[in-house]
Amino acid sequence: MKPSSTPATGSLVSAQSAGAVFLIFLRLGLTSFGGPVAHLGYFRTEFVERRKWLDDAKFSDVVALCQFLPGPASSQVGIAIGMMRAGWLGSVAAWLGFTLPSALLLIAFGYGMSRFGGLADSGIVHGLKVVAVAVVAQAVWGMAKSLCPDRPRAGLAIVAALLTLVLPSTLGQIGAIAASAVVGVTLLRAAAATPNQEPLGILSRASGVASLAVFALLLIGLPAAAQLSASPLLGLLDGFFRAGALVFGGGHVVLPLLQSVAVPSGAASNAEFLAGYGAAQAIPGPLFTFAAYLGTVMATPVQGWIGGLLFLVAIFAPAYLLVMGVLPFWDGLRQRATVRAALAGVNAGVVGILLSALYDPVWTSAISSRADFGLALSAFGLLVYGRVPPLAVVLLTAATGWLLDL
Repeated sequence: MKPSSTPATGSLVSAQSAGAVFLIFLRLGLTSFGGPVAHLGYFRTEFVERRKWLDDAKFSDVVALCQFLPGPASSQVGIAIGMMRAGWLGSVAAWLGFTLPSALLLIAFGYGMSRFGGLADSGIVHGLKVVAVAVVAQAVWGMAKSLCPDRPRAGLAIVAALLTLVLPSTLGQIGAIAASAVVGVTLLRAAAATPNQEPLGILSRASGVASLAVFALLLIGLPAAAQLSASPLLGLLDGFFRAGALVFGGGHVVLPLLQSVAVPSGAASNAEFLAGYGAAQAIPGPLFTFAAYLGTVMATPVQGWIGGLLFLVAIFAPAYLLVMGVLPFWDGLRQRATVRAALAGVNAGVVGILLSALYDPVWTSAISSRADFGLALSAFGLLVYGRVPPLAVVLLTAATGWLLDL
């Protein structure tokens, strides 16, 4: 296939290009371990170095945009690359290819949790809950080093953590993000990097406006519909859509939002929630596919694989609509120092939110003994200092949890 950075023309050619995009992203979805930063490394190797679909300047601009937007950054970069290669069909193909492998694996794990009622209290599942402590701690560690490199941003992260500890709810998390953006605009202008000037030029502004209109309609309409109908299912769908619409910083940060939606409502137990989160560390692809597991195990009228796919779409829909909506306007926005400073503040606030989530619900639900702490500490050491692949650490911790339960 001849390298090109522009969408294919003609419906047949576009469909063929979208098929090729799907197969390439399917392979990436089966092999991309290590979280969003690692995913971006795989993308650059595949599309900049190997296939030359776009150059480093455009790739960096797409990454900058997706870090600015809420949602799973690596998935949004994939959606944008698919769009640039094969139009709207390509954007959908990229998302499907990258997302389906991990989503189907988590749906299968959800069936195991539902079929075997005692599985949630088993040693294996407890080991998965413990390894979640190590994985989130690793995420906090790595994000703090890159996003809080100076005292102002480190202090901002601590304040955001305290705020979300005092207000452990979606409102507290949104408040922390908003406050972090305001502080960023006020104090962090000097820390905001200067963007490069290469234009993207992918979509028309009319397409962008239409995507943003659909996003706004769902963001406002879903909670209104849930309240008017008193439907628990609509309430959960609204919660998952809002989680996808409001999360900055990647998959780990969605943990407290989804926990506040699924567990207090009684749709899922905390043990089920953390077991699935631990299992999600053992598979490649985006962590947002955790929603497919929750949709499978939650007590709703559409649980099982249908529920898994429904809630998977609910949490990814905002990411798709936002990246399609903002792409036509990004060239102008990224030149503004105010936008870059706000993003620097939001990134620091996200570290604080994740630090708060490390304590509650992750630590408080998983660590109850010295053995648990020792197991979590060992897993953290293997991940951070031993550079052991996450899959191996998850499997080892789950097996150790099983042995300790004998």
